[in-house]
Amino acid sequence: MFLPKYEIMVLIESFEQRWVYLGKGVQPLNIIHSSDWHLGRSLYGRKRYEEYKEFLQWLGDLLEEEEIDVLLVAGDVFDNTAPSNRSQELYYRFLCRVAESSCHHVVITAGNHDSSSFLNAPRELLRHLHVHIVGSVGDCVADEVLLLKDAQGEAELIVCAVPYLRDRDIRSVEVGETLEDKDRKLLEGIRLHYAQACTHAAQIQAQLKSPVPIVAMGHLFAAGGSKVEGDGVRDLYVGSLAHVGADIFSETIDYLALGHLHTPQTVGGIEKYRYSGSPLPMGFGEANREKTVVKVCLSDGNAKISSIPVPLFQVLHSIHGDWEFISEELLRMKTLQVKAWLEIVYDSDEIIGDLREKLDEAVAASGLEILRVKNNRSADHSLMMGEGEILSELDVKEVFERCLAVYEVPKNQREELQHAYNEVIENIDMEDWMAE
Repeated sequence: MFLPKYEIMVLIESFEQRWVYLGKGVQPLNIIHSSDWHLGRSLYGRKRYEEYKEFLQWLGDLLEEEEIDVLLVAGDVFDNTAPSNRSQELYYRFLCRVAESSCHHVVITAGNHDSSSFLNAPRELLRHLHVHIVGSVGDCVADEVLLLKDAQGEAELIVCAVPYLRDRDIRSVEVGETLEDKDRKLLEGIRLHYAQACTHAAQIQAQLKSPVPIVAMGHLFAAGGSKVEGDGVRDLYVGSLAHVGADIFSETIDYLALGHLHTPQTVGGIEKYRYSGSPLPMGFGEANREKTVVKVCLSDGNAKISSIPVPLFQVLHSIHGDWEFISEELLRMKTLQVKAWLEIVYDSDEIIGDLREKLDEAVAASGLEILRVKNNRSADHSLMMGEGEILSELDVKEVFERCLAVYEVPKNQREELQHAYNEVIENIDMEDWMAE
């Protein structure tokens, strides 16, 4: 893909400006990058509002303690497109608190879980609190490029606030196109969108008396990114995850703040391209993984990046094994007066008909609460949900895959069936979006 001549000239001017920026002492700019809050999410029927309340309290304190200038939230603010009243209350109370702090700006982009129209609805009002919302792709990519100013009215940061790019935003549908054609057009669309946003950011930077850093945001799946089972990360596009390479991002970017993957990580080994990860473990698969937000200090053209651990507000613990091992582990935790939500995976040839009753007896009068029981011995080939599992909380694709397994559909037929099913789900999502 080649950029038009005028865009190339803008990038050259930007690089010249950046040489000045590199050699000029400027006031350090402190940024916190977070994402994937999933406010309103529950875990096997247990609401997690108290955890989110404690996290937002902690984050607000952190912004003040670290003297943060800008907070970036890269998508999936809410867990679904119709947030509960309590989720909304947590969200707006937090934004009001930040508006009264030393943090100059909050920039929030939509993720694939968010309703773009819901996020966008109060954006004109929130702008007066220096909260900038980009819920969807507009008519012009310039609408996603923000010039943020400090308390004195001086430019301090340019943000390419790119929201989750939906298939319909970046790809035209053609009759008879193959899966490979769709994947290629998706990647080309994402690449072009970022190229246009970064070019516009460079134009703004070139017009400033003193160059300021450029930060980009995104909600996507980068090539090589890692996730864990049960972390709630959904596929983004029909037929492909459309994993993008680090090469789609312009070298003019001083820092790239990404969302979607719940595990903190870099992109392509590039330190300044980061996923902050989700602040709470989304499932038992993340029980022992550290959660973080990322602090970025931009000064003299350099980005000093560090991860700040998020406290654990609710202990999750998964126990796998036979009855002897499980009972001993429960006794140990009970003796130590551990308070935790538990997942029990019983894995043994021995049949225990009253497994749940024995488990409830083992954790009685303790701070242990069993949210899920999975009995691998009794599962066989039947479509079973673990105790505590709720159908509405299962991913629709996972349910379909279980059905394929139950009916023993040959593997060579599954890919075509899964693709057709994904197309149906995508059409349903599109109808929901158009109805908003």
